[in-house]
Amino acid sequence: MALSSSILKKPLDIKFDIDFSLLAGTARMLGVDISASSIKVVELSRKGRLPHSYRLERYVIEPMPVDALQDGGINQIEQVSECLRRAVKRMGARQKKIVMALPLTSVITKKINVPAGLREDDLEFQVETEANQYVPFALDEVNLDFQVIGPVPGHPEEVEVLLAAARKDKVEDRVATAVSAGLKVMVMDVEQFTAQAVSARAIRQQLPDDGKDKVIALIDIGASVTRVNVLLNGESVYMRDLSFGGDQLTQEIQNQFNLSPEEAEIAKRNGTLPENYRNDVLQPFCETVALEVSRALQFFFTSTQYIQVDYIFLSGGCAAIPGLEEIISERTKVITQIINPFADMELSGRVAPRQLKMDAPVLLTACGLAMRGFDPS
Repeated sequence: MALSSSILKKPLDIKFDIDFSLLAGTARMLGVDISASSIKVVELSRKGRLPHSYRLERYVIEPMPVDALQDGGINQIEQVSECLRRAVKRMGARQKKIVMALPLTSVITKKINVPAGLREDDLEFQVETEANQYVPFALDEVNLDFQVIGPVPGHPEEVEVLLAAARKDKVEDRVATAVSAGLKVMVMDVEQFTAQAVSARAIRQQLPDDGKDKVIALIDIGASVTRVNVLLNGESVYMRDLSFGGDQLTQEIQNQFNLSPEEAEIAKRNGTLPENYRNDVLQPFCETVALEVSRALQFFFTSTQYIQVDYIFLSGGCAAIPGLEEIISERTKVITQIINPFADMELSGRVAPRQLKMDAPVLLTACGLAMRGFDPS
């Protein structure tokens, strides 16, 4: 059963190729999120091991060339590497240690049951044995990792384990991109797991009583895919991807104002579109987003035992569109907020709070990756 359609028991941390010795004592870390529309880089620092001791040093969002990524994989390594190099240069960051992630579509996942109480070596052997049944490649062609989820309900003699396998060429493409940009990859994680973990943390900061016992829908509006992930007490109870995203808005801008894709994207980011843009293009798009979210929630209700959602949190490139949260809240009748992974963090003098408020929803994964670099266990 693929992870994208399963019920997760808890936020998961699957990591590939960790160099623990190089992470020891690290005071700063870069999280690098490579998506179809842009590269996001976040630099965090940390003093001590307190859970709320992160400081946002700086960040950057660098537009990506069109078609540089294809189906989540890097299609043009040289162009993506140059884009990453520009991003780090713009930041002025001296830190070269980074954490990256693979999209879930590039990772094969399977939940298995194994005997409880196995020693680490025996557990690894058991997982590799099981992986041979589920991974359609030779094991020497993949990076394999696993995470113990917890006891199997009703079977205390067994534990549930999530195994994850990624083809080495997918991992190596991202590593090669970083190396070409003069960077050192310390951890290779999985985008959706990282986003879920940092989302759960951010929600605890933004809701009364840490959002305890509340059903919370995370809606991440990407360029071409909107991801729905419903959490209860930090655990995922439902996931679904929608074929819808900010590309539709860019396409409408192109059609309405006779612009190229690049011109439309730049004008959208810079706010340099004609006065009729808001009424003729943006407002209808926001209504469409709200409709898609409403339909997704209805599908959630009919597919599960849940009958309500208490809060909606928005992330992704479209989340900060002025008025979108109000439109979604009005249509769904659910309190809607924009997620902010930096809500409890100290900000350096290099970070402009007003601009960060606009950018925070798109920096979710990059922020989570930087945090993972401090806690690879």
